[in-house]
Amino acid sequence: MSIPLSGSALDGPLKRVVDHAVARIDRGEDLGVGVTVLRHGAPLLDLRAGWRDRKQTTPLDQTLLPVYSCGKAVLAALTLAAIEQGVLDYDAPVAAIWDAFGQNGKESVTLAQALSHQAGIPGIRTEISPSLWTDWEGICAVIAAETPMWPPGTASGYHPQTVGFIVGECLRRVHDRTVGAQVAALGLDIHCGMTGAITERAGPMVKPTGLPDFGDRRDEAMIAFMTPWAQAGGVDRQAWMAAEIPASNMHATSTGLAHLMQVFATGQLDGREVASDQARAAALAPRIEGPDKVLPFDLSWAAGLMRNTIGALGPSETAVGHYGFGGSFVLADPAHGLSIAFVPNKMEPILIGGQRATSLIQLVYEELELV
Repeated sequence: MSIPLSGSALDGPLKRVVDHAVARIDRGEDLGVGVTVLRHGAPLLDLRAGWRDRKQTTPLDQTLLPVYSCGKAVLAALTLAAIEQGVLDYDAPVAAIWDAFGQNGKESVTLAQALSHQAGIPGIRTEISPSLWTDWEGICAVIAAETPMWPPGTASGYHPQTVGFIVGECLRRVHDRTVGAQVAALGLDIHCGMTGAITERAGPMVKPTGLPDFGDRRDEAMIAFMTPWAQAGGVDRQAWMAAEIPASNMHATSTGLAHLMQVFATGQLDGREVASDQARAAALAPRIEGPDKVLPFDLSWAAGLMRNTIGALGPSETAVGHYGFGGSFVLADPAHGLSIAFVPNKMEPILIGGQRATSLIQLVYEELELV
């Protein structure tokens, strides 16, 4: 059976990347993948390969897939645009925009600290209904009342869900519209909250065979990931799809994500300037570096993106990006004007990196003679 392919530039400068993706699907290592690469705004590869379903009856093509924490990069881009517009300030307290947040030790938490997982609220410590994550006002009220698990600004501790509401509420207040509406206004194939006909494009995921390695599972990791209420639940698929949970529940194609990451690579989005060099420099500057209190890695965080200090984003030291649970990733490399997005529907028990992702990134750099 031949593997279905669609997209553009499949015989272009990154044909070996196409061959690599096809070979992995042929061996059963992947089911369906989207891979998109842009350089200085020009598409070098836009590939959809393989299947939407396990029975291999429907090509992946324009299927929308959950991209999990890659949605945090979308939040970071929306924030960067708001910084450029002068309506947000990385160094201003969150409480300056959202006054209810400024209580119980969070009064001085800045927007940049929230984006870089320094706010000390990796999850909710008191038991809540898992369905509350689908209630924007309800979960924001709970987050606003939380007390940090460590002194804010002293360390990072990955916030898998809460960062989306902390940053998202700031964006909602300054623009007077939801995060989902702001994502839709980008005009990209990225969606935060889906209803109606668009949901028919959403494809299923093949879950990983095991759990990721969370290290020693400290209290912070337990609260972030492992309580019964650590993520949305207790709602039907329609309600879950419609919910705006920005840090973990966006759906996208690799095409949309790679175009978005050009904002960090070049400051441009489809030919229009979104961010000046000065604003991008502020977005990509290191905000915290060291052992993360939730993830089992030493990480360096910019304002919403990981900096490439552990090699998970390829051979370039100037690359930044984000991983999504299961192996999706987005990458921007300002030194080369490069953006890459990878969206698979067969998940691996991976938090950051992994051979599938890093070998793909390395191949792109080699084929473009950037190493």
